[in-house]
Amino acid sequence: MQLGSRDGDRVKVDVLVIGAGAAGLMCAITAGQRGRRVLVLDHANKPGKKILMSGGGRCNFTNLGVTPAQYLSANPHFAKSALARYTPVDFIELVEKHRIAYHEKELGQLFCDESSKLIVRMLLDECMAAGTRIETSCAVSRARKTEEGFSVLTAKGEVHAQSLVVASGGLSIPSMGATGFGYELTRQFGHNILATRAGLVPLTLSGKHQEHYQDLAGVALPMAEARVGKRGFRAGLLFTHRGISGPSILQISSYWQPGDDLRIDMSPEQDISEWLVAQRVARPAAELRNVLGDLLPKRLAQRLCELWLHSKPMRQYHETELRALGTQLHDWPIVASGTEGYRTAEVTLGGVDTDGLSSSTMQSKLVPGLYFIGEVVDVTGWLGGYNFQWAWASGRAAGEVA
Repeated sequence: MQLGSRDGDRVKVDVLVIGAGAAGLMCAITAGQRGRRVLVLDHANKPGKKILMSGGGRCNFTNLGVTPAQYLSANPHFAKSALARYTPVDFIELVEKHRIAYHEKELGQLFCDESSKLIVRMLLDECMAAGTRIETSCAVSRARKTEEGFSVLTAKGEVHAQSLVVASGGLSIPSMGATGFGYELTRQFGHNILATRAGLVPLTLSGKHQEHYQDLAGVALPMAEARVGKRGFRAGLLFTHRGISGPSILQISSYWQPGDDLRIDMSPEQDISEWLVAQRVARPAAELRNVLGDLLPKRLAQRLCELWLHSKPMRQYHETELRALGTQLHDWPIVASGTEGYRTAEVTLGGVDTDGLSSSTMQSKLVPGLYFIGEVVDVTGWLGGYNFQWAWASGRAAGEVA
């Protein structure tokens, strides 16, 4: 390492950021622009790995509709300050400054026209311009508080820093290098960790519930509503070999826990009851399974009829039966047994208890000079660019003061 002044084998910097993901890089840029000597360390072999794989390689880098309401946290007010001070418009200005073409896909989601690599390149260029140094393939083995700040032992030597920023992410997608190091560090400094679990993740089925649907793998509903209690999300739904996925399921997975009653509206934008009654008049000789095959994927319609709906010609149904059937299809129960876990989860729910942090600076209330940002904190956004915006906003908040 060559950044900062040296004292023997020790490197001295003003700000040490652990984690070269979205939050860590944004923090480093912001602190560097203030004239701070910044070093970013990451155990992975390249920075921004989750950025690179996000959005199918095109990076859903923010959402035009960001408000605190799209975030889960034990303290729903915690994210308000950072989100208000660094908005999607602010990040869009940075993207446009670097002439990165982008588009709105749906529901305010912004994606690169080309590659997520452009977002990572943008962040690295900004780091370089701000004089920030990034060291990859550099694991941290120990961190402790000192009179001058922090002493951190790494695979490439010892670093002394006035401020220490933990931006090491959560447990999701371990194949990308995710570890629980950030949580270990958090506990070491006396902070509370709220229970973590996989979020934005496919749900699994088991036993007879899996048997009913497993050979429908690949069948998709372009629009469905997945509901748990009063919370519901409308988007696509996909049957998999192990259970159910798709945007509506990923969204509801952050609210679902084992034992919760999961319901699926198979056609939320159409009154199925009225449609079936009309079909009874228009197609009296048609079998129910064939009629439903015009509304739902044919394989799904066939399976529902085989298992529960007892297909017969439409004229043999009373209107009340068809209305009841329509109501059932708007409120179809699916019994999930679990999730695919961190292996495929896009985020980690829970994390550093926000009660121990300043909402305006992300600084620890227990240890001056210590900051926690991004996914390691108990703030988790919906699918659709919200988690990146939290990374940008929380990284910015810490970088302004560290």
